Amino acid sequence: MTAASYLIRGASLLGTAAGDLLVRGGIIAAAGENLGPDVVGDATVIDAAGLVALPGLVDLHTHLREPGREDSETVETGTRAAALGGFTAVHAMANSSPVADTAGVVEQVYTLGRESGWVDVRPVGAVTVGLAGKQLAELGAMADSRARVRVFSDDGICVSDPVMMRRALEYVKAFDGVIAQHAQEPRLTEGAQMNEGKVSAVLGLAGWPAVAEESIIARDVLLAQHVGSRLHVCHVSTAGSVEIIRWAKERGINVTAEVTPHHLLLTEELVRSWNPVYKVNPPLRADADVHALRAALADGTIDIVGTDHAPHPSEAKECEWAAAAMGMTGLETALSVVQETMVETGLMSWADVARVTSTAPAAIGQLADQGRPLEVGEPANLVLVDPAARWNVDPAAMATKGRNSPFAGMELPGRVVATFFHGHPTVLDGKLNTPFIHGGN
Repeated sequence: MTAASYLIRGASLLGTAAGDLLVRGGIIAAAGENLGPDVVGDATVIDAAGLVALPGLVDLHTHLREPGREDSETVETGTRAAALGGFTAVHAMANSSPVADTAGVVEQVYTLGRESGWVDVRPVGAVTVGLAGKQLAELGAMADSRARVRVFSDDGICVSDPVMMRRALEYVKAFDGVIAQHAQEPRLTEGAQMNEGKVSAVLGLAGWPAVAEESIIARDVLLAQHVGSRLHVCHVSTAGSVEIIRWAKERGINVTAEVTPHHLLLTEELVRSWNPVYKVNPPLRADADVHALRAALADGTIDIVGTDHAPHPSEAKECEWAAAAMGMTGLETALSVVQETMVETGLMSWADVARVTSTAPAAIGQLADQGRPLEVGEPANLVLVDPAARWNVDPAAMATKGRNSPFAGMELPGRVVATFFHGHPTVLDGKLNTPFIHGGN
């Protein structure tokens, strides 16, 4: 059966000049103004006037929970949520059960992603066996597997042993891999419940000092420089971390960094509500940190936005604060939060948004067919966004199993109208359509 063709008529490409895109055979077959019938043929027309066309979003930091924690999320439900959020690729973090520390587990996750067909699922391999920090995992075997793993992380747990971190950085050089570090000095955060500061003192909650994050980043950029390897810093959350990363980049150290949508918008003040939906790792920080993170994303010190989508079953969040799990959902709200915090504040253009949500994360993860320009001959992985729309966040209406959205009840700007994955519309008119069917292996 011949794949359907689509004419995206009058979209604003990266928020600039309007034009047409003809999607055929999984690629952008033609582009220009007012493409004629001789070019378009029998393509289905999508009126995209007023919509912004961006490359499909790429998330370097997603928790899909499968295998083992299907009560929280599955590859199917998580990738449905991703497609609705405008994503065409996600990196599935390793802290599943069993841990993704072998070629067998990462291939299982990779296969589940292909069978689901909503987005490209790229497994993240664990750095250490069982995330225990004692022995390197099968880094080479995971890199050579069908999943072709290039990003490795013990996310949720810091690789705190400097010798282990050095060995990991050295090992992944052989295949140009990257170690994505969860920067949290464990001794400085024992029992920590929220950001250390005035609010934690008032509430009587054990504080999570900024230095616990900053000290690990400082150590690791020096290790990366010494080894000559690639380091990626997960979910940067403090102004001090920004300064260390800026210092490292000025010296030519090969470090990249990410910020989450929730750290761009929310502050520690929300913890005064005692609502565990605001409990997250790293914690929500002070207002000054939020503004430092926004400025760093705008000037390129922070390279990308990573959702750290972390769904939990209701019982893990609807309980007392101390017993609650850490984490927030984020795939279906990410683009709207970026629009709210970066575009509508004038800090970034839509072209900048494409860089931090698609082009740069695809490059870090070495995804050759993602994050590509919206040009003729390029893979048709793209998203259409209505920037004028506004919507109220209702976790119960989301595709993810997790109901732990910190944005519940908020009005956010921007609505994903359509998502194209390999030229196939997984989302149309803001609703799930049908998955892409992969051919062959």
